[in-house]
Amino acid sequence: MKNRADTNSSDRILAAATKIAQAHGYGGLNVRSLAEEVGIKAASLYHHFPSKADLAAAVARRYWEDAAAMLEALSAEARDPIDCLRRYPTETFRKSLENGNRMCLASFMTAEYDDLPEVVKKEVQTFADVNIAWLGKVLSAAGIVGPREARKRARSIFSAIVGAQLMARGRSDIALFDALIDGYRASGLLPK
Repeated sequence: MKNRADTNSSDRILAAATKIAQAHGYGGLNVRSLAEEVGIKAASLYHHFPSKADLAAAVARRYWEDAAAMLEALSAEARDPIDCLRRYPTETFRKSLENGNRMCLASFMTAEYDDLPEVVKKEVQTFADVNIAWLGKVLSAAGIVGPREARKRARSIFSAIVGAQLMARGRSDIALFDALIDGYRASGLLPK
């Protein structure tokens, strides 16, 4: 029974830490404030995550794992690779903006890259790698580009969408995100 309680506490901690990191980044993760928000003592939080770096790495790992699962679910649900590419911006990055004008956690932490512990950097990079690999696979399956060009195009799409999210968040304007995505479609970066 104790393992289940530990798991539930860890899940609550990770969920609260994710929301904080999406709004304030790695620098905004304050262990005492987080413990208070979750309703536990700071010492108890350290039982689950021995350091802030361990906590942030676990948050980033869970974030990319959830993203990978969501992308696979999108592929299974949409089945048509063109439809997957059309839905990608709204099913992923727009959702963060809809949730209290938050950023993609990995994007926020990437902006703090120089100040991140190595273990966190690795997990943040994995988020980008997962998205780029998925985009490359879908671009190839759609016949938009060949396998040699897929990674290059996938990186361009990923960085453009991340940039659109950053601009929209900076103005608290989700309509700006939508307009930028429409512009990417009009220019041919994303399918119409």
